[in-house]
Amino acid sequence: MLCSALALLCVAVPAAQAPQDPMTLAARVQQRYNGLKDFQGDFVQTYEGGVLRTKTTERGTVAIKRPGRMRWVYSKPERKEFVSDGTRLYTYLVADKQVIVSAAPGPDDGTIPALFLAGQGDISRDYTPAFTPLPGAAPGLVTLKLTPKKADPDYEWLGIGIDRKTSQIQYLVAADRQGGKSSFAFTNLKENRGLSDKDFEFRIPRGVDVVPNGARAR
Repeated sequence: MLCSALALLCVAVPAAQAPQDPMTLAARVQQRYNGLKDFQGDFVQTYEGGVLRTKTTERGTVAIKRPGRMRWVYSKPERKEFVSDGTRLYTYLVADKQVIVSAAPGPDDGTIPALFLAGQGDISRDYTPAFTPLPGAAPGLVTLKLTPKKADPDYEWLGIGIDRKTSQIQYLVAADRQGGKSSFAFTNLKENRGLSDKDFEFRIPRGVDVVPNGARAR
């Protein structure tokens, strides 16, 4: 449910200078993205709605190296991993002893939330932004609803919550076409840590079933 899946930035924006125009803010956030090499931190993911009207909460850590490398490690309530080396995406379901191997998502894969965090999208180019309240975002964040300019078969819109002082994205939400919303709240974010490509290599554990050409995780 990842890519069902984030970031960050270099130029601070004082609260007094927070732009009133959503397009200006989106462009400023994207400029900060463009200056980012990598980042890591903690996240809490909440999913609610959908066909079964369920609500789940998961937490873990994330590391991203632009462009295209990602490692999402879920620790609670159950362990699972989503790792992209830029070429392949590995979905490791620990409890099921299964690894699904698929092509890594790329710039042509629509509005997958993790893509623009990984430097494979442009929020000021690919979306129409509007100032809109986003339930679940922490108080004080500036929130933008991002409607994709090109219709996506899976997602209707994305939303981001931006820190006024740093222009850092600390909240991400995606609304799918089944009526569900998947949100990520980020904390303890550290940027430009010099992450190595080796940090995004995945070694298939012994004793697991390997499923090739699996569907991408969302």
